[in-house]
Amino acid sequence: MPELDEQSWADAIGMYARYSVAKVTSRKHDDWVLDVNPLMHGDSTDIRGWRTKDSLLGELARLDDPYYPFALRPDGPSATDSWKSNLNEIPRTSAKRFLVALSTQWLNIGKTPDFEERRAGLEDKADVILSRFPEGSHFYANTGPDSRNLDYYEHIPGCNTLSVHVWDLGLFLVSEAEVGMVWSFHAW
Repeated sequence: MPELDEQSWADAIGMYARYSVAKVTSRKHDDWVLDVNPLMHGDSTDIRGWRTKDSLLGELARLDDPYYPFALRPDGPSATDSWKSNLNEIPRTSAKRFLVALSTQWLNIGKTPDFEERRAGLEDKADVILSRFPEGSHFYANTGPDSRNLDYYEHIPGCNTLSVHVWDLGLFLVSEAEVGMVWSFHAW
């Protein structure tokens, strides 16, 4: 795995070529959900000044709503319970597999014909992303109450959508210092 630096980070989040968002911001609150707003807002930048991935930049819908396509927003302390009911903590090993799955077409490794040839490279990139979030970090997925037990290299059976779309999958990465997100959407 490459050492974490600005270039390895850019290469790693470059695997999200589809309708996706991959960003990191600083953690300023004990309740990390309160730090998610800048990530969801269309014009946020990486706290370290590193590359972000936001395939929604420039979309007309963002002119009216800078949070587009997110429908559920962490607007304050009263919203955190609603948010947390849509998210479930997963272990680091699952987070790695989920980061890989989020980079695949249709968010489904089974529908990715060249996955086995690309697997090692995608896993290396997922490791780079995870290296920004040291041991002791927490990972939250919107893949339902059984998230902890899912094999993200198999079909992902459901999600608690946080967007205006019928299907979105994502991961929040939370350390003592930073909060990140990798989110992918099906806009059909």
